[in-house]
Amino acid sequence: MPAAITSNREAPGREAGAFFLFDTALGRCALVWRGGSIIGAALPERDDAAMRRSLFRRFPGALEADPPTFVRTAAERVARHLSGHFSDFSDLPVDVAGASDFERAVYAAALAIPCGETRTYGDLARAVGQPQAAQAVGVALGRNPVPILVPCHRIVAGAGRTGGFSAAGGVATKFRILEIERAKLPGEGEGLFAELPLKVKPR
Repeated sequence: MPAAITSNREAPGREAGAFFLFDTALGRCALVWRGGSIIGAALPERDDAAMRRSLFRRFPGALEADPPTFVRTAAERVARHLSGHFSDFSDLPVDVAGASDFERAVYAAALAIPCGETRTYGDLARAVGQPQAAQAVGVALGRNPVPILVPCHRIVAGAGRTGGFSAAGGVATKFRILEIERAKLPGEGEGLFAELPLKVKPR
């Protein structure tokens, strides 16, 4: 697992942290940090008020604040990525506070998926050494506190189905990010959306 990602089991009882909203081609996103680690990320909500409500629910007591340099730099990289200038986020200091060992292994496997590629839930289950645990992989990804930074959007159900997406915007946002990344389904040579009817392609 990349050394930058940790899981501090004691973190939920410590200070709540702070968050910062920033613009991207996808819409307004957010990063949450505590100390020297990023502990959360959020994809666009309906508006800033909805984003703040969501962040307050996820991180009770968190404050909106000007970000330190490492958070601002991470936000700039996310914005560039969503504009098509792709970045590998595995070097960022991310703390998936409270995550189990299994969840951390799943997040590490997700981080290993190159931009522009996808894997199935079954692929990740095999990657973490539990080939029968595809459903548990889906549950772990649904708990991912740092979407985009840990690219849970790159895991699909297979057979041409995208599977679910618990982050803001749901499957439509997942489609959009995969389109930006020009993603391919496992084993396919063309982009994920090449064969889709125009009316169901993400806009």
